[in-house]
Amino acid sequence: MLVRGTSEIPGRLVDESPWLDWLAVPLDEVLENLERQTYRRVIKTHTPLDGLPVDERVTYVVAARHPLDAAVSLYHQGNNIDRARLAAGTGNLSPTVGAVRPPLREWLSAWIAAPSSADQGLDSLEGVAHHLGDAWARRGADNVVLVHFDDLLRDLPGQIARLGEALGVTSEQDAVGGFARAAEFGAMRRRSDHLAPDPIGVLRDRAHFFREGRSGAGVEFVDAVDLDAYHQRMQDLLEPDLLQWLHRYPGGGGRRT
Repeated sequence: MLVRGTSEIPGRLVDESPWLDWLAVPLDEVLENLERQTYRRVIKTHTPLDGLPVDERVTYVVAARHPLDAAVSLYHQGNNIDRARLAAGTGNLSPTVGAVRPPLREWLSAWIAAPSSADQGLDSLEGVAHHLGDAWARRGADNVVLVHFDDLLRDLPGQIARLGEALGVTSEQDAVGGFARAAEFGAMRRRSDHLAPDPIGVLRDRAHFFREGRSGAGVEFVDAVDLDAYHQRMQDLLEPDLLQWLHRYPGGGGRRT
């Protein structure tokens, strides 16, 4: 919206902002789409910064949230995926096709304890820590911007204005307010068919991609033993100032948009 100067995205968001590393769409198609664009490109990726080319012409925007909240979101997104269709689209015949997933509390406990390294699984706790730790180490660069989910909940217009400044995009206050209204949870859910990142139709329910839009769910679904284990692992993986920035909400309570 900042780049185009309007909250009216003309088509699917996944076409306007292609997902570069989503294997379901052939790379040639993604590149052809980007080549056709005459405006400033906005490219989505789940790859950490150390897996991307460093280019001074590019602004890297890294979105972060409490890792336990991110894990809960990951669990629910996994339940919303048609894995047979995903396997057919990517050619990846994963053993998870048809598998029964454990309840959230059990799954989250296993996610905290899993010894998987970052290079074995970017969605693992160590993978998330690697991604955020690397971005945090680069935060002093002029073209690296970190955005926290809780800041978006607390002050969406202010964060949009901050991002516009980092991108060198000037927008009137009324325009920023319009962008914020269009980016609120309810507004995005109402336009889920256009905004959900689902280029080949692997989501069972696109509206459910926008599930709750709140903070605190991660702490709500772990017991004291698992929470202590989580904090111990994170202390081993990340520096204290980053942990303080990540673990934003007081007492783990939730807030809704």
